[in-house]
Amino acid sequence: MQQLQHAARALGWDGRLVPDVEVLGTRFTAVARIRQDVHQWRRHHGWEPELNPAWFKAWSEPEHHDQLPVAAVDLIGILVPVAKPSRALRACGTLLTLAPCAVVLPGQHRYDALSMLELDYYGAGVVTTGPDDSGKLVIPPENRAAEFGSSMFGRWLLEVLYSRLLDHPQLTENA
Repeated sequence: MQQLQHAARALGWDGRLVPDVEVLGTRFTAVARIRQDVHQWRRHHGWEPELNPAWFKAWSEPEHHDQLPVAAVDLIGILVPVAKPSRALRACGTLLTLAPCAVVLPGQHRYDALSMLELDYYGAGVVTTGPDDSGKLVIPPENRAAEFGSSMFGRWLLEVLYSRLLDHPQLTENA
């Protein structure tokens, strides 16, 4: 976990690390922040995190819901540890549609210019971590989420992160 803290710090991502999130066949650590004003409003009005994906499907049918909760979490970025640069693009893959995504490589990896060029082209970031667990930014990630627009899946993920942050207040703050 400390390796991911250093990676988030190297990226300048200020938020709480939510480990072991698994979606779309990929396990990652999210860096997220609770929006305190929205959280307070939702708590006051009884809007607990909604974890049922079927409920979100109904959002596209306004006759079923005349009110919807505002997202109480900002997803700052996604960290995916990988052993080799050749696995990095597959690791970030569709996660790039949700938030900036950076792979975390061990500091002793062999530099592969072609892999790095491909990652940079698609907007995936790269951070290496050394034996002292310090993080070094190699390629800054791009936020491509706006290009893909919002989705019910992305909104559901925010609810999952909101739930995890509320259930585990001890999650590491990366400030």
